[in-house]
Amino acid sequence: MTNEMKKQEQLLFLIWAQAVIATAGSLYYSEVMGYVPCELCWVQRIFMYPLVVIYGFTLFKKNVDIAIPGLLMSGIGMFISTYHYLIQKLPALQEAGDACGVVPCNLQYVNYFGFITIPFLAGVAFIVIFVLHMMLWKQSRRK
Repeated sequence: MTNEMKKQEQLLFLIWAQAVIATAGSLYYSEVMGYVPCELCWVQRIFMYPLVVIYGFTLFKKNVDIAIPGLLMSGIGMFISTYHYLIQKLPALQEAGDACGVVPCNLQYVNYFGFITIPFLAGVAFIVIFVLHMMLWKQSRRK
């Protein structure tokens, strides 16, 4: 195995691990802590959960081209998480969060250090996945 292939495999594993941690975290908050997800949380889950399968399969097959949908999904998820976070933190947008559904999207179940909320955590996970995938893509194109 060449050094280049080993680096790609390590990046793929990091991406997959990030998706697994984010999925486990969202399930922990809803199933263990009992926090009911709002509509935007469900949309973020729709974009995060398949990433575990996509990157797991890519890691298994060792074919970076299979993971292109993961790049698209993480990019979209990044924007949804950012919007959700802004609804929670910007007073001008908080009214939009009230009309979200049964559970308002501006509700903050957790607020660590005054700025870390669940959409913030999801956004960081999507950004990490997106950036690592871009690094992986750049590295795979060097061949």
